[in-house]
Amino acid sequence: MSDHQRPSVTPIEPPLSMAYCDYIAHTLVRPSLLNDSDTHSEYPLIVEVSRVSMDLHRDGYMLSTRKTILCKDHNGKEYRIVIEEV
Repeated sequence: MSDHQRPSVTPIEPPLSMAYCDYIAHTLVRPSLLNDSDTHSEYPLIVEVSRVSMDLHRDGYMLSTRKTILCKDHNGKEYRIVIEEV
């Protein structure tokens, strides 16, 4: 087969890399906070833990994979924990 008869080949793009923000937020961070705030703990340091919130546009679609968790310590100090890819 000569050069002018070869079929064109489309280059293969590199695969997209997965982001594990959901996994980290739901499996590592929030359960750890909830474990400390558990009512079975006599003196928990963390007393409130929010649900994991997503970075959404007001129309509802995802803007990024960033996840946010809010919590409060026993002194009433509030914290924002952000999980995002770098």
